[in-house]
Amino acid sequence: MGLLERWRPREMDRFRSEFDDLLERFGFDRDWLPRVPFDRMFAESAMRPAIESCVEGDKFIVRTDLPGIEPKDVDIKVVGNMLTIKGSREEKRETKKIDFFRREIRYGSFERSIELPEGIKADDLKATYQDGVLQLTAPMPKEATPKEIKIQVEGPKENASKKPHAA
Repeated sequence: MGLLERWRPREMDRFRSEFDDLLERFGFDRDWLPRVPFDRMFAESAMRPAIESCVEGDKFIVRTDLPGIEPKDVDIKVVGNMLTIKGSREEKRETKKIDFFRREIRYGSFERSIELPEGIKADDLKATYQDGVLQLTAPMPKEATPKEIKIQVEGPKENASKKPHAA
């Protein structure tokens, strides 16, 4: 689930290190200025679940990874040809204060939208949820099914009128 990982820009870490070196060079203690939480500034505050859409045979399929989210907490709507999946994952813990060594799991609300292919009808969409994956399926209209067209590739044509020059 790579999309749920925190983004840590290397350039910001390099900038922080160079700034610390500059402070030290001018005689300031590294702790003189509070450290800027660059990783928190650039991290998304909301979770962004992974999503994929494809055509398998005669079906259009959308899959969304929603681990730890109850199906009752997911709202699916279609407006025009835009499919929107919304929900939230609430943190459930008894303890108020925890010192994490690593924290990559996101909590809170999310919303993902994708455009449906031409001809997909919202009324035909069926949703299932299993093993943390929401799957939406709909019949793919025959006219919208991708067609395979073979393209012939030709090499360069030789020009018969050209003759090699004699030396």
